Amino acid sequence: MAALSLFLALVLALAAGHKLLKRDRLATAAARLTGLPLSTGALASLAAAALETVAAIAILLPGTQPIGAAIAAILWLGYAALLAGHLGQSLDCGCSLGVREKPVSALLVARAAGLAALALLVAFAPTAAPTIETPFAALAFLALYLALDELLALPRPSWRTF
Repeated sequence: MAALSLFLALVLALAAGHKLLKRDRLATAAARLTGLPLSTGALASLAAAALETVAAIAILLPGTQPIGAAIAAILWLGYAALLAGHLGQSLDCGCSLGVREKPVSALLVARAAGLAALALLVAFAPTAAPTIETPFAALAFLALYLALDELLALPRPSWRTF
């Protein structure tokens, strides 16, 4: 469970850093996802980055791990709900490191909901002490997650019916 906790903390930290480094792009994405004006979208993006940072730190601390994981689950469930409200619409949701205007698919919604489910698992599981393998396993999870992100960015093939 320690590797899963570290993986979630890494995803949260990367997401927060992404929002801070690409403020304009992510402010626009937040505004489009929420339907808020651009100025309010910028505040929403910064607030999300702050909550992601708090959740990442809390997940790493044994005494606050359930709280951090619960915050992460709420964030990812909210994100999944916002994405679900835009199913089929083409937009840059801000969910990848590169600018990718694409239709919002059920797979993007499922990815956010899956992260929320993992966070809930961490929230209710006993805190496990990290071992020597923990960072390697967490980085392997992160590599798989980033590979999934790249696969979701590929254009969907059109299948012909024979």
